[in-house]
Amino acid sequence: MPAWGWALLLLAIAMAIRCRDFGNPVIHVDEEYYLLVGSRMLQGALPYVDLWDRKPVGLFLIFAAIRLLPGDGVLAYQLVATGFAAATAMLVLVGARRLGARPAGAFAAGVAYLLWLSLLSGRGGQSPVFYNLFVAGAAVLTLRLPVLAAARRQGAIIGNGAAACLLAGLAIQTKYTPVGEGAFFGLVHVWYLRKAGGSVVRIGGAASLWALLGVLPTAIIVGLYWLQGPAVFAAFWFSNFASIALRHGYPAAKIAARLAGTAAQLLPFIACAVAAWRHRPRSDETMIAFGWLIAALIAFAMIGAFFDHYALPLMVPLAMIAGPVLGRQRAAIVALLGYGAILFVARVLLVPTDAASARAVAQVMKRYDRDECPFVFAGDSVLYVLADACVPTPYAFPSTLAYDPERGATGIDEAAEVRRVLAGRPPVIVTMDVPFAPWNTDSEAAVAAALRREYRLVASVPREDGHLLAYVRRDRLEAAHR
Repeated sequence: MPAWGWALLLLAIAMAIRCRDFGNPVIHVDEEYYLLVGSRMLQGALPYVDLWDRKPVGLFLIFAAIRLLPGDGVLAYQLVATGFAAATAMLVLVGARRLGARPAGAFAAGVAYLLWLSLLSGRGGQSPVFYNLFVAGAAVLTLRLPVLAAARRQGAIIGNGAAACLLAGLAIQTKYTPVGEGAFFGLVHVWYLRKAGGSVVRIGGAASLWALLGVLPTAIIVGLYWLQGPAVFAAFWFSNFASIALRHGYPAAKIAARLAGTAAQLLPFIACAVAAWRHRPRSDETMIAFGWLIAALIAFAMIGAFFDHYALPLMVPLAMIAGPVLGRQRAAIVALLGYGAILFVARVLLVPTDAASARAVAQVMKRYDRDECPFVFAGDSVLYVLADACVPTPYAFPSTLAYDPERGATGIDEAAEVRRVLAGRPPVIVTMDVPFAPWNTDSEAAVAAALRREYRLVASVPREDGHLLAYVRRDRLEAAHR
């Protein structure tokens, strides 16, 4: 089958796997916020100043570009993310073939990548769904190096490295953790340029070029914020590079449970990686792939929270490495994809989407806000998008003000910011009866006191293990019913 045939088939499979969530605004709290920030950037909002977060601007620029498409942005970002996923799966197929996989094994590896995205909270637009494409592209280019070096094509290696490192730079500007993978790709290019007979001067110049291209996207953003003045640059620097160290750690038992759950889901790929290592051909390409996997594991461990979606970048090297094993043993294809299908039914198809709940609360917000800003204290930031509502605080990602892990990590007094918002008497307050993480008790106490004092519960809808609650200020409720 020609390459375009495989690509179309993978796109069709990606659509089939992900279509259940098309239009669902609450697939994951992270991508809800990316959509909110991207939407408001088109209205002049500046990330880290008007809306606070730790992700690089590049990720928000992707969502801002998506918001230029028709609609409220929900279906649009999911369709674009599906295209990115399918393109990454095609690169998995190409990479697996370069590792020696037969066509069936390489195709199964691409399908497995798509399936496991949904199992690891990548059903929508998590950041790795986008940046995995850049990393996979850089990896496929890096896998060309043994052949280029054997032919002593130094100029081709330099051009190859330029493309790979620029792709890595784009990934880093989508999330900072791929910096380790980008550094690995650059070092591999240095090694093979030396093997191709490159001089010390030529290697030094090429390495400098590659490093420059790797940092270029981030350097451009840093420069643009620098030009905005000291206060704006300080906000940018703190959000991107300083605040992460201030987050509270999670209990060891919770970390262990997350790691155990992720390992259980990745078990077939771990088995394939072990088999691939034990029966590896003596090829440079295989060693490059395993070195890349180690770099991806370092990135996985870098932040330390170990949410399941942090394992999404592991899926690209794991799937490529699995390809040759799957090609040699057809039963392995059935076992791996069968395991994934069972998990997909249990973890995706049988779990309610909560889409109707979010849209119902957004309608409450839209009905009662009357051009004042509602306050989503806990729950879903996409409610601001769905309700076309103004945002009363730069710290609109609900966990920032509501949950304990962020206490003291934002550079402000979170409870004081909550009290400031409440002093403005928002017309609607949205919260949860069962929070997604332990409460910031000071913030939660302030909200609870305000709700008792002058709000009435008008909507309680299912949301994961609890309920999304919408409270309307009593005077606003009475005026609406006169």
